[in-house]
Amino acid sequence: MTEPLPPASEPAARVSDAQRNRNRLTLLLIAAFFFVPMLVAGVMRFTDRHPAINRQHGELLEPKPDLRELAPSLIDGKPYPWNPGARVWRILVAPKPDCAQECVALSHELDTVWQLFGKDADQVDLLWLGEPPAGAARPASLRVLGPAPQLRERLPRLDDPAGTPVYVVDPNGFVILRYAPGFQPGGLRTDLSRLLKLM
Repeated sequence: MTEPLPPASEPAARVSDAQRNRNRLTLLLIAAFFFVPMLVAGVMRFTDRHPAINRQHGELLEPKPDLRELAPSLIDGKPYPWNPGARVWRILVAPKPDCAQECVALSHELDTVWQLFGKDADQVDLLWLGEPPAGAARPASLRVLGPAPQLRERLPRLDDPAGTPVYVVDPNGFVILRYAPGFQPGGLRTDLSRLLKLM
């Protein structure tokens, strides 16, 4: 005669409701850990919101005015070539003829900005359209340009009633940034320092 089979083992103890809720909560937290950052990144991407650390202080110009075909001349008549191979960035100032004290102060601010570039200062030219006023700073990087009406026409919102804007021109001759009158010089320095590191 065959022996009877042993009784089947008891089913595993049921999971309590409290334990099940803890497990679900843990699973939801793990899912949130992965999906919430992607959701935030998507919202920031499609609403064009970016952290301030990745933003420039000047106004990024779109489209970028193209100065390459213009051949500006220095005040003494010598040509000022864009020469992209030299990788020189330009800070461009095109003040009104009657700009006096405001332009003197602006020239000293730009001189300070230029000096703070240190070893990279040779990679930045300061272009001043027209003769700077008496008392203006004259850093070694200053290049005084002669009258250039076509160049003035290409600079966006140049005739700002608030004062004189400042522009950044890339090594190829494109105007990429505009700084409104009364801008903070530290912002120009920060933006241009970042651009110099790209070269």
